[in-house]
Amino acid sequence: MPRPQLAVYRHDRGKRVLITLAGEIDLESAPLVSTALARCLSDGIRTIDIDLTPVTFCDCTGLNVFLHAAQQTTEAGGTLRLHHPPPVLDLILDLTGSGFLLLDVPSGPLSPPPGDVPASTAQTLRRRTVPLTSLSGDAR
Repeated sequence: MPRPQLAVYRHDRGKRVLITLAGEIDLESAPLVSTALARCLSDGIRTIDIDLTPVTFCDCTGLNVFLHAAQQTTEAGGTLRLHHPPPVLDLILDLTGSGFLLLDVPSGPLSPPPGDVPASTAQTLRRRTVPLTSLSGDAR
């Protein structure tokens, strides 16, 4: 069975653009997304809105593309925002804690206020935290 294609639609509005993506964002289609977003910056666009309503799937490869493009856009003095992410991307954003970088408002349930984290969640978070020195092999 052939895989669904990814379609990219660009709607310019002066120095602002709306990119609508439709289909699946994964390892095969991520370069298309990356190229489209880089082209916006090279065209002088500094406000990029990405509508993900018609996206049926987006994995961590897609998230990586969005995070890289958001960093590039910020460095160029602009903003990049995702709108209506599919449930699987919502989950990845929640698990990685990176939603604040890409979304204007939380798309999932609101998190409890700081200090209101259940003990079991706080313990899980502490266990998953790995010092950078152990990742790089540098034991200082």
